[in-house]
Amino acid sequence: MTEMPKPTAQVEAYFDILGPDLTIEFLLTFGGADLDFPKRPGETSQLVQCVGHDRAQALATAVDHSRRRIPTAKPWLATALRSKGLSQAEIARKLHTTDVTVRKWLNTARQKWPENPAQLPLFPDET
Repeated sequence: MTEMPKPTAQVEAYFDILGPDLTIEFLLTFGGADLDFPKRPGETSQLVQCVGHDRAQALATAVDHSRRRIPTAKPWLATALRSKGLSQAEIARKLHTTDVTVRKWLNTARQKWPENPAQLPLFPDET
């Protein structure tokens, strides 16, 4: 597993409130759809079931109690899921896309955020 990628601007507010794992779950559940953020979410709402009551209220405050289309953020999700150790095929199935597209997203992410040269390799070459 590698370090979780930095959230994109469209994901950052959710990431700050939900943290990495819940942000992934939230985007996989609601990404691409309109979602209401009521001031007082009910315990039976799908949002509360996914993220919990306190975090649902924090999201409602952050988005100013409005209806909002949740981003799909698939390129970011691909890199986040890869950092959790999922294979390209597993990521493709979760994101309902092809392994070719996932490979492209991961390669683009590597170009944008190259690996930290100060970090030691996990398996150094034995010479």
